[in-house]
Amino acid sequence: MEAWIPITIAAAFLQNTRSALQKHLKGDLTNLGAAYVRFLYAWPFALIYVAGLHSWGGMALPQFNGVFLAYCVAGGLAQIIFTVLLMWLFSFRNFAVGTTYSKTEIVQIAILGFLILGDTLTAMAGAAIVVAVLGVILLSMGQTGTGFKTLLSGLSEKPTVIGLVCGAFLGASVVLFRGAALSLGYDGAVMAAAYTLAVSVVIQAVVMGVYIGIRERRTLIDVLVHWRWSLAVGVSGALASMAWFTAFTLQNAAYVRALGQIELVFTFMASVFFFRERTGRVEVAGIALVVTGIVILILTR
Repeated sequence: MEAWIPITIAAAFLQNTRSALQKHLKGDLTNLGAAYVRFLYAWPFALIYVAGLHSWGGMALPQFNGVFLAYCVAGGLAQIIFTVLLMWLFSFRNFAVGTTYSKTEIVQIAILGFLILGDTLTAMAGAAIVVAVLGVILLSMGQTGTGFKTLLSGLSEKPTVIGLVCGAFLGASVVLFRGAALSLGYDGAVMAAAYTLAVSVVIQAVVMGVYIGIRERRTLIDVLVHWRWSLAVGVSGALASMAWFTAFTLQNAAYVRALGQIELVFTFMASVFFFRERTGRVEVAGIALVVTGIVILILTR
C-alpha cells in the first residue's frame, strides 16, 4: 500500500477528532474564535515538529525561497478567506443550499491542481472523484433536508455563489500548500511537509489574529481564557495537518481529498452505532457513493 493512503486516513480521523473537540468551544467562543484556535494553538507544535525532525531525525532544513513563501502566504490566506466566507454563509436563512454546493471542493481541487501545478488525473480516478462528490452532495442534502428542486432553483441565489466560492478557496489552499512543499525541491516528503506547515500556520495565526483583533477584539481574550479545550483543538489540529500536508506532498491533492472524505464515513458510523441517531435513505445512499468512490480510487488510480 502506498504511504499516502494510510496517512490520509489518519489525517481524516484526526480532523474528525479536532472537529468534535471544537464543538465544545461553540458555547464559549464566537464562530471566528472557534476557528482561530486551530491556528493559534497549533503553531508551537508545528515548530516543535520541524525542530524534532531536524535535531533528532537528522533531517536538514529545506532551503527557504521566495516562491515557497508566496505559495505559503497565498495558501494561508485562501484558507482564512474560506473560513470567513463559511461563517458568512451560515448567516443566511437558506444557507443549506450554499453549504451543499461548497462540497464541490474536490472537483475544484482537481481543476486548480491542473491549472496551477500541472497535476493530472487518470480517467478512472476522475470517475471515482465524481462518484465521491455526488455522494458527499447527497449526504449533505440528506442532513440539511435540501431537495433536488431546491438545489436547482437556488443556483442563482447568493448563498449558492458563496458556497461555490467557499469550495474554490478551500481547494486553492490545498493546491497552494502542495505547491509550497514541492517548490522546496526537498528530497523527502516528511520534512518538506512539516516545514510548509510550520511557515503556513504561523502566517495564519498572525493574519487571522490581526483580523479578529479588528473585528472581535474580545475574542482574542476569550481564546486565551478557554485555553484547555483550545489547546486540545490545537494539538489534534496540528496532528491532522501534519498528516494532511505529508499526504499532499506525496500525492495529487485531488486524490488525497477524495480519499479524505472517509471522514464522513467515520462521522456517519459514529452517529449510527454510538449515538443511535436515525438516518434517512438519502444519507445512506450518499455514504454508499462516497465509499464506492474511495474504493474505485484506491483500486484503479
